[in-house]
Amino acid sequence: MTSVSPGAALRADAMRVLDAWRAPDSEQDRLRREFLRHLESHRDGMWRECAAGHLTASTIVLDADASRVLLTLHRKIGGWLQLGGHCEPGDATLADAALREATEESGIAGLRLTRPWPVQLDRHAVRCHPQGSWHLDVQYAAVAPPGARHRISEESADLRWFAPDALPETADEVVRRLVARALSG
Repeated sequence: MTSVSPGAALRADAMRVLDAWRAPDSEQDRLRREFLRHLESHRDGMWRECAAGHLTASTIVLDADASRVLLTLHRKIGGWLQLGGHCEPGDATLADAALREATEESGIAGLRLTRPWPVQLDRHAVRCHPQGSWHLDVQYAAVAPPGARHRISEESADLRWFAPDALPETADEVVRRLVARALSG
């Protein structure tokens, strides 16, 4: 009996998720196809070590009644973002990676995804390597249990709940679209 390495299983899940995902528009579908090509071309495309770029998983967290979203003031970037980060060998699926990152960065136990598939995709430049690299971010939505209390992690300078129509001015268009798409279905 042959065993599949955790990394190969996660890569296979990512390819399955991206292949089956119905993108909300043509730009998102273009990114979906780009992410799939990246994984087909780079066996290490799930990991930070892949200098050409690597998949990441992030989550916009909604409160229990979907009246607020939790954003982190990212310590390195200095902007308000959804929670998320790099995939790790222990992640069985992209959805698991997104939930793990959201739980670690928020301190909230009991988060659950609002749907098993991504809300949107985003590709952005990062400095994971001296020559630069890309995050190919697969973005999910989760809901916090009623009365959830967050805790600021070492990656955050701040962590706050915001009404969707009162996001901080420094929240970029990607975050704004993610919030709108998470709330729309």
